[in-house]
Amino acid sequence: MKRGILICFLMGIMFAHTSFAQKNKPLKVGIIGLTHTHVHWLLGRPKADDIQIVGIVEPNKNLAQRYADQHGYSMDLVYDTMEEMIEATQPEAVTAFGTIYEHLAVVETCAPKGIHVMVEKPLAVSMAHAKKMEALAKKHNIQLLTNYETTWYATNHKAYNMVNQGQVGDLRKIVIHDGHKGPIELGINSEFIDWLTDPVQNGGGAVVDFGCYGANLITWMTNGQKPDQVMAVTQTIKPDVYTKVDDEATIILKYPKMQGIIQASWNWPIARKDMEVYGQTGYIYADNRNDLRYRLSEAQEEQKENLEERKYPYNDPFALLAAVVKGKVTLPPYALSSLENNMIVVEILDAARESAKTGRTIDLNP
Repeated sequence: MKRGILICFLMGIMFAHTSFAQKNKPLKVGIIGLTHTHVHWLLGRPKADDIQIVGIVEPNKNLAQRYADQHGYSMDLVYDTMEEMIEATQPEAVTAFGTIYEHLAVVETCAPKGIHVMVEKPLAVSMAHAKKMEALAKKHNIQLLTNYETTWYATNHKAYNMVNQGQVGDLRKIVIHDGHKGPIELGINSEFIDWLTDPVQNGGGAVVDFGCYGANLITWMTNGQKPDQVMAVTQTIKPDVYTKVDDEATIILKYPKMQGIIQASWNWPIARKDMEVYGQTGYIYADNRNDLRYRLSEAQEEQKENLEERKYPYNDPFALLAAVVKGKVTLPPYALSSLENNMIVVEILDAARESAKTGRTIDLNP
């Protein structure tokens, strides 16, 4: 009897040690595609012990070699197909840096194998794709995260906390600006431009590329509330440059007691990503990643803060991916990276395109 108890005790220790070791080993990550230039975020990331890039899928060997020369990885890591890379390297998670249209194929391939997925914003080109991805993620119990640059802004998180602590009263309006002078004007490489300006592969122009940021942030700030109505206007101000997609978009979200205004542009002389939050008693301006201004009442002078970067693993998408997959972090409901938030984002974008096309207001809560 004592021997049996001792064996069980030792087995428990071994299991606990194995579980601890697995949690603290680097997450084996595969990269699917190199045509989205946000991949430099991962390839150029300082060396750390939280993730290990085990393989890269990119059939364009010229592109893969250019990035290999830039970042110093071996071309031995590069495969033509997802199936080849997965069989050879057995990744625990993948990051998708191809077209938005291709996100569905990534989940269709990886989810049945139990491989977790992080995609670049937005989650999908349409609700039809998003629903298939959601069903696969739930069926196979994988994490399906979406990465946005603004997720890592300390100012956005402080604004969120201030709103949830009631410091500006009930929300009345959120205005979000995201844009620059245009991807072609910025000189982005042709492999990215080819699909970013394609209505099928990207789902649209500025309305998708930058409209998704605002939809993501407003859904988070309202704790997952879906707007009752969506209205949008899109234009192509530079049809000689952007021949297939819009380059200017304004999306209005109507909630029972609040409005959200999303301004997305490929026409602005100076790039910006910022948020204005207006409550019943005060306002908060997240001017950029670190600079915050707020005035909590009419009697108070405007306050200014320069915020430090967020703490690990909340300062980096790939650190968070590793922490979530390893079970060290559980995302709260409607978190910026979460599937439930980003399903609403895609629904808003679908409605915005329909509204711009038809001139009608789209009801989301009929």
